[in-house]
Amino acid sequence: MSNIKILAAASAVALLLSGLTASAGAETRVTLKSAKSTSSYYLMTVQLAEAMKAADSSYVPTVEESQGSVQNVLESKSRPGNYIFTTPPSLLASARQGKKPFEAGAFDNARTLFVMPFVTVHLVARADAGINSIADLAGKTMIPGGKGSFCGTATEKILAAFGLTDKVKTVEVELSAAGPAMRNGKVDAFATCSSHPTPQLVELATTTPIRILSLSEAERTKVLALDASSGPLTIAANTYKGQDKPVNTVGLPVGAYGTTAMSDDVAYFVTRTFWEGKTKLAEKSPWWNGVEPDMVKLLGAEVHPGAMRYYKEKGIAVK
Repeated sequence: MSNIKILAAASAVALLLSGLTASAGAETRVTLKSAKSTSSYYLMTVQLAEAMKAADSSYVPTVEESQGSVQNVLESKSRPGNYIFTTPPSLLASARQGKKPFEAGAFDNARTLFVMPFVTVHLVARADAGINSIADLAGKTMIPGGKGSFCGTATEKILAAFGLTDKVKTVEVELSAAGPAMRNGKVDAFATCSSHPTPQLVELATTTPIRILSLSEAERTKVLALDASSGPLTIAANTYKGQDKPVNTVGLPVGAYGTTAMSDDVAYFVTRTFWEGKTKLAEKSPWWNGVEPDMVKLLGAEVHPGAMRYYKEKGIAVK
């Protein structure tokens, strides 16, 4: 089954899960929020919701589409009850310090639950646009990630690091518009940050020749210096149609977080359910294979007391 068909089926499951109510006894409602419905992280969140429901039918998970990690973090400040969201830890650091895009006021509501597959930074160009490196983006039109998203902020930093801020014409639109804009020749390039293979690019590559920029070692070193939590990452050849060589890029850790409003029992349940079900999740989607308990140390936020109970039971060091 293609990734697109899987995503469509997953979206249907998400809608079904959101409408379910427990027929008897007490029920525990949990909201899961990750990314746009076209992204791999939305599919991951649906898989997590399915695992929760299978582990205990008294849990009623609702999957919500999101504009991206910035929205997720902002909502963590005020969302009541059992709210689970995903974000790179660097955004949480910005929220704690009241830095852009959280200039309205610092806050620290996030509590670590478990690790998600890493973000993969994709710099994507039309194959006929004459773009073979970051420097070639000069004079081109680009969608720098989703409007108001972590990816948009990260792409702005990359362009600035290479002196391209005023040399690239950027278009601020939703990331869902990037594929059609590229197919119609309206833009030359765009950035997307999602675990690979990301469904949006799988679909686009089947209809439009694209090139995913591979960073030289010098370029990658410069990009890695922009975020201390980032690391080198390679997209294997043939991950996307027409991509016959490995692509060297960067990746960033992503966590699944609760908030200070989440109950200890719910945090314990979702953390245990994830780690005990990870093997089964990986059988359906190999991206879960790269997630290991020792990565919890990378997530940059205090571990939720309920999640900590699980890690202590299993003898897993998370500090």
